[in-house]
Amino acid sequence: MNLKDIYIIFGVSGCGKTTLGRELSTILNIPFYDADNFHPEPNIKKMSEGIPLEDNDRAPWLQVLADRIADWSKEKGAVLACSALKQEYRDKLQSIDHRYIKWIFLEASYETILKRLEARQGHFFKKELLVSQFDTLEQPKQGICINVEQSIEKSITQIKLKLNMSKSQLGLIGLGVMGKSLSKNILSRGFSLSVYNRQVENKEVDIAKHFVDEQPNGSHVLGFDDLSSFVNSLEEPRTIMIMVNAGKPIDLVIESILPLLSKGDCLIDGGNSHYKKTLEREQLVSRLGIHFIGTGVSGGEEGALKGPSIMPGGSKEAYMRSGKFLEAIAARDKNDNSCCTYIGPGGAGHYVKMIHNGIEYGEMQLLAEIYHFLRFYGNKTPEQISDVFESWRINRKDSFLLEITADILRKKEGEEFLIDKILDKAGQKGTGGWSTVSALEIGMPLSTISEAVMARNLSGMKSERETASEIYNLKPSIAIDDEELLNTLEKAFYATSIINHAIGFDLISQASQEYQWNLNLSEIARIWTNGCIIRGHLMEQISVLFKDSDSISLLLLPEIVEILKTDITKLTDIVSIAMRAGYSLPVMSAAANYFLTYTSKQSSANMIQAQRDYFGAHTYQRIDAPLTEYFHTNWKN
Repeated sequence: MNLKDIYIIFGVSGCGKTTLGRELSTILNIPFYDADNFHPEPNIKKMSEGIPLEDNDRAPWLQVLADRIADWSKEKGAVLACSALKQEYRDKLQSIDHRYIKWIFLEASYETILKRLEARQGHFFKKELLVSQFDTLEQPKQGICINVEQSIEKSITQIKLKLNMSKSQLGLIGLGVMGKSLSKNILSRGFSLSVYNRQVENKEVDIAKHFVDEQPNGSHVLGFDDLSSFVNSLEEPRTIMIMVNAGKPIDLVIESILPLLSKGDCLIDGGNSHYKKTLEREQLVSRLGIHFIGTGVSGGEEGALKGPSIMPGGSKEAYMRSGKFLEAIAARDKNDNSCCTYIGPGGAGHYVKMIHNGIEYGEMQLLAEIYHFLRFYGNKTPEQISDVFESWRINRKDSFLLEITADILRKKEGEEFLIDKILDKAGQKGTGGWSTVSALEIGMPLSTISEAVMARNLSGMKSERETASEIYNLKPSIAIDDEELLNTLEKAFYATSIINHAIGFDLISQASQEYQWNLNLSEIARIWTNGCIIRGHLMEQISVLFKDSDSISLLLLPEIVEILKTDITKLTDIVSIAMRAGYSLPVMSAAANYFLTYTSKQSSANMIQAQRDYFGAHTYQRIDAPLTEYFHTNWKN
């Protein structure tokens, strides 16, 4: 005979067994029973008089319940609300195969239950008996535990999920800063979620459990430290987002989870992985019929929580099925469209994220250079520089990085500016360097981005820089009118930003051709208009400009040409002033040099070719001969 499940909800009186039990029975469409209704009259009389029951009082009552459980399991099943405080009581109720009894313990503090009993009327159980209940209670070894201080809705959701009565729509692995924020974002959009975090003794303990406990009532979330249970809690075909550190940790997660997955499941790597590794991983899992999406996520902790810019790459089939989750949790652009779009096949998503970070490096260094120049050449306070940046923000040059830099410059510790207490030694996670390498691999210039990376590297030579400063003791000076300086600097800032963005988009365009990704530059710019670190007025303009002209470099578009024709001289002026005054502007200098070379009909490269041919017989082409012909000269004669 096929037995039906019996759900026993147990705990001290007043914990909500009846309320939760009735709700669960309605959802499951099976009968509900309250164990109190099966007490013999002598028991009810004793409890009404405030006299605690003894075990010999409970014995016949438990036997009746055990017999009923055996009968109910042969019919439709049932939900039973019963105190079952001792393990021996629960053993007595286990009158059928343990697989068919689902134990649900309602956990509560003494103070919580006391308040409930004081407010309850018309029940024979007296609050004076509560102490004896807690004295009698033995913590259960089996079943699931539900905290009674949350809503009925959240309790029901947890019961359904923990008993595999309801599967989660989405899974997430890794509850670091970004993983936690994305998980909260997912839950806020109404998705049911299972989260997994490894257990590391004395380091990462019960991370998933604590995360679940911290979520508001009504959240559809389950936490696991067992990978198999985590996978089994998900709807099939499964969608699992991996939010662990790039590199070996990603490979270890994939290696561990692959044996647990089924054909058609989808893994999403949301970390800063290298695009070539993403392609390798996709090829590896696809052999097993499993999809893989390499997804760039930009916006930091706040963006992950409120809505980041998301750049997924991989198979279109995988995106059509799992991309709905990514689109739902992404930021929205000014037209309320998701700042998430299918980027392209293979590693395209992580490549585009890598270049996003490269542009970010350039923009950050640009603002750092301007701050440093104004602080030490212009003798302005951080607060005054913040005012300058705020004025640029309202003059159609606003960006997230400009906003946060203005905020940083106002932050104080006591009477001192915090920026003055920070060591001038910049760190990096590698994506800027990856961008430079990727540009070299396909023969593209990356002047501003590469220079920003090198500036960070040079900042790391702190002790050597201090020694060199003492040895050289350079103190050049040059005077310029303050108002004129600020007007010139504003235009130089904007010109550099345009050139930096153009360099990044040119690299994306060339990579698209090189790897046959067919990338849409306008769409990429659009999803960067909100949520991400490089969002700003310029990005919105670029998105519009590329709509009809994404095969043309940004620097050749008429609207940009009009700006740079006048502003480029402001950039070169600032670079000249700063150099003569003894202040380095690596990104601004790189932008000026890039632009002047880019707009030069005749470059110095003919000399490079002659030199190469001289010492290495590398040959050269001539302007007075077909480009298919190559020449070599004996330069000594």
